[in-house]
Amino acid sequence: LIMSPAMWKWTCLVSHLLLSTTVSPLSRQQPLHPKRPFITFTGDQAEGNFNHLVVDERTGHIYLGAVNRIYKLSSDLKVLVTHQTGPDEDNPKCYPPRIVQTCNEPLTPTNNINKMLLIDYKENRLIACGSLYQGICKLLRLDDLFKLGEPFHKKEHYLSGVNESGSVFGVIVSYSNMDDKLFIATAVDGKPEYFPTISSRKLTKNSEADGMFAYVFHDEFVASMIKIPSDTFTIIPDFDIYYIYGFSSGNFVYFLTLQPEMISPPGSTTKEQVYTSKLVRLCKEDTAFNSYVEVPIGCEKNGVEYRLLQAAYLSKAGAILAKSLGVGPEDDILFTVFSKGQKRKMKSLDESALCIFVLKKINDRIKDRLQSCYRGEGTLDLAWLKVKDIPCSSALLTIDDNFCGLDMNAPLGVSSMVRGLPIFTEDGDRMTSVIAYVYKNHSLAFVGTKSGKLKK
Repeated sequence: LIMSPAMWKWTCLVSHLLLSTTVSPLSRQQPLHPKRPFITFTGDQAEGNFNHLVVDERTGHIYLGAVNRIYKLSSDLKVLVTHQTGPDEDNPKCYPPRIVQTCNEPLTPTNNINKMLLIDYKENRLIACGSLYQGICKLLRLDDLFKLGEPFHKKEHYLSGVNESGSVFGVIVSYSNMDDKLFIATAVDGKPEYFPTISSRKLTKNSEADGMFAYVFHDEFVASMIKIPSDTFTIIPDFDIYYIYGFSSGNFVYFLTLQPEMISPPGSTTKEQVYTSKLVRLCKEDTAFNSYVEVPIGCEKNGVEYRLLQAAYLSKAGAILAKSLGVGPEDDILFTVFSKGQKRKMKSLDESALCIFVLKKINDRIKDRLQSCYRGEGTLDLAWLKVKDIPCSSALLTIDDNFCGLDMNAPLGVSSMVRGLPIFTEDGDRMTSVIAYVYKNHSLAFVGTKSGKLKK
């Protein structure tokens, strides 16, 4: 849950309904009195912001990623363990970092901002990635935050040079009989030669194995990654892809993004930069990333466009919502928050909307696009990656719901936007976060706002 910077800076306000989709012992007790304060945890004020929070769904333990610290808390916010991650001598211009080779840039004490926090349930460890040394990750034992490994010897170990806490998103794909995969999506901050914007990595059982975080596949011509071409920056100098949310469902991994593009307004001969929210889909088993598809998403109510994605959360439909949407109760539903317009990424307008998408309908739109492209209709329509319009190539094959692409007609963009269903709007206090779950067939959504309010 992300609230206002002032409230979030030192104090983490935690509602147990927000932390887990299972019912905790606390939530089965008498409900809290409305005027009774939340349980709170206050960190070391000298260290700065809290960045990320994950909850162990088996134990209720809370892991909190902060600046220079990882905290393990009990479900009632008592500190169990603290692990220090910084500061250390560094310079963001050192690539590879000075821990690998001597760097000619001046080194200064540098904070380590937590950029990603993931629980690897299969191996009972926490993946904590920070901003130091071009973005390396530690693997910490869940029980006591003991450092199991910290790979940093290979270029694959540096995930992103961006120092912002919301710049990296990861999704673990787990297997019963082989090593898991970690899909990593990150802003690259103008350094596409160093960092892929999206890639799939090996998540080895041994935390100190040489292959940890190596690309699932990599040869001279093909790899499990997408890189932003340097040509793109000549068209949009500050181009980057900002990853807001990620998840896996069925045979696919999905990321929800916000990215700039150049458009020609109606009646104008010049282009202007706007931001577009897009859903990115990849097959879990696609080692060559031939299945990469982007589709724009947005929302509209009473003629007002809500196009700047703020937050998202995947939930099930539940019986009551499912009936009104014409889907099954176990179908996946995306709860999303958009702010008004699409021109200002950093200074979003306060008008915002909570909208829902049926994931199956997005997949149907993607399948239609794949089918038309493989009939040879249109172009690949992914300007930032191909720069030029490349025509679709015709091929005689059946494209079903689980089609994972070929080394043709890829990567692919969908031109027409998929519109979500607006279910709530807020004009004065911008919604900034969302979480949802099903309770007794009802779909419940919790929304955090810019001013630090919680709406149910």
